[in-house]
Amino acid sequence: MGREKPVRENGGGKKRARTMTRSELIAHLAERKPHLCQRDIRRGVATMFKEIGAALARGDRVELRGFGAFSVKQRDARMRRNPRTGQHCHVSAKAVLCFKIGKRLRERINSSLTD
Repeated sequence: MGREKPVRENGGGKKRARTMTRSELIAHLAERKPHLCQRDIRRGVATMFKEIGAALARGDRVELRGFGAFSVKQRDARMRRNPRTGQHCHVSAKAVLCFKIGKRLRERINSSLTD
């Protein structure tokens, strides 16, 4: 499951992970929950993503216990230096999406790395 990315080692010797698309998530859920029809699963996943996106657009924090929390933080406008040219340039203020991993998910990921 999940599209395989070419396995390339990064500077730290880490391998790239697979990517799971929305349609693959829906297919996986349909496989694990055969009593639900795929159309209902598709609607549920779409509704969940839509509501999470709407909450974040309002500036709310979205917490999924055991998984993690999404929040939006504001970055102020600032001056930065282009490393290639050395010129100073203005970077506009913007909103950035932040994710803080939940304790259970962090433990699950770390235990799978040590196995």
